[in-house]
Amino acid sequence: MGNINCKMFGHQFKVTREVTYHVKEYTCKRCKKQYTTNSNGNLTELTPKFREINDVLERIHQNRAANRIRAKAKAPQELLVFSH
Repeated sequence: MGNINCKMFGHQFKVTREVTYHVKEYTCKRCKKQYTTNSNGNLTELTPKFREINDVLERIHQNRAANRIRAKAKAPQELLVFSH
């Protein structure tokens, strides 16, 4: 019954995974089909190839975010020096 509803009224998506800030994975609440955003920003069906791409993107995104945090923590703090 879910597929008929989706064909008539469209899918009802919910975000199931945030890969990066711009790339997400979605699941239709009715028919349970999974989708993701492609390189153009359009929704496309989530295939094993796209799932693998998303895994790699997520790992790169997490590593870069962690490196930014580490770099910020290691950056020398500016000292306020008062002279008379």
